[in-house]
Amino acid sequence: MSDCGCSSIPTQNLKSIDDALELMLSQAKSVTEIEMVDLSDALGRVLAQPVASQVNVPPWDNSAMDGYAVNTADLNGSGSRLRVSQRIPAGATGTQLEPGTVARIFTGAPVPPGANAVVIQEVCEAEGDWVTINDEVKEGANIRLAGEDSKEGQQILAPGVRLGPQHLGLAASVGVAQLPVYRKLQVALFSSGDELVMPGNALGPGQIYNSNQFTLTGLLEKLGCDVTNLGIVEDTFDATCDALARGAKQADLVLASGGVSVGEEDHVKPAVEKLGSLDLWKIAIRPGKPLAFGHIDGTPFIGTPGNPVSLFVTFCVFARPFILKSQGMSEGLLPTPITATADFDWPKPDKRREFARAQLNLDANGQAQVSLFSSRSSGVISSVAWANGLAVIAENQVIAKGDSVQFWPFNELLQ
Repeated sequence: MSDCGCSSIPTQNLKSIDDALELMLSQAKSVTEIEMVDLSDALGRVLAQPVASQVNVPPWDNSAMDGYAVNTADLNGSGSRLRVSQRIPAGATGTQLEPGTVARIFTGAPVPPGANAVVIQEVCEAEGDWVTINDEVKEGANIRLAGEDSKEGQQILAPGVRLGPQHLGLAASVGVAQLPVYRKLQVALFSSGDELVMPGNALGPGQIYNSNQFTLTGLLEKLGCDVTNLGIVEDTFDATCDALARGAKQADLVLASGGVSVGEEDHVKPAVEKLGSLDLWKIAIRPGKPLAFGHIDGTPFIGTPGNPVSLFVTFCVFARPFILKSQGMSEGLLPTPITATADFDWPKPDKRREFARAQLNLDANGQAQVSLFSSRSSGVISSVAWANGLAVIAENQVIAKGDSVQFWPFNELLQ
């Protein structure tokens, strides 16, 4: 595995990841405006108010299986033979069960008055209008009770949850057609760099394509943000100030890529300091040490490094939880790590916590195993496309093949 050549960077003045994240989240303010949206438009939105059930679910005792509704008092153990007095498909309602009879019933149909159990059809033998029950039957068997899932007036969804398909299905099951959600977070985005060219145009000497715009836009839209793209900003102090000021006026968050280092052509830091305040800059993370966080006229600003891998990692570690909290979420801001076996050696500890591009796969024994990309370079964007998550290697940690390692899966980070 090749190195990126930056292991000699001093770390004594770097803020720890945990301290930096705590600072950022302490200053994340949730949007407060609430709008009602149809269930069909609510996927991925953050619920703003509690939601209660409008009905009992199920609304009545119903059959959990296809079979026969019985009164257990009419049975004499296995082998009881009774007449079928009625048939109740789903969507129909039966009548009072005649003593000494059974009702043919189907899954979801209301249990008729007088019945206290449902016998599954697999243990029954039907002959014309008669059925033999070849099993012992207990009272309450295979009956779903009214209100078993949720009761009228009961809270079914708590505010702060990002609505998934399961939440929408639950809301629909209790008769809720619209949900109160926070409005979408408005994010203004720009890329710094005279070397940047949009895809589809010819490259000139010293130019590269602007991949960062598409990476960041995709990450933001995955989180349900409304994105305003301010385009490519030239590497001048005045142009950077103008882009920051424009973004701060029209968005809840300004997000920039590039220009956050200390070179003569890196103008983000001084521009933010002129227009507002810079609260955070250098962080003990690899890749992605130069991450800027501050405010412009009260609007939060996050500046990610220009190297595509550094941008991707710092967005996942810092920008994503900040955005989630700003959208109204209070829990689940960070992914739940997976503990797996390392399929690599990490003999040289680093003073910075590393988020290495990695793949989680199953070995020949079906055990979770983590492999690393061959290069640690922060400029190799193909490594992110190759990976299915990030291996988290703690500060000063040495790892030998077979040791345990923490893994952050993309299926949590990229949603």
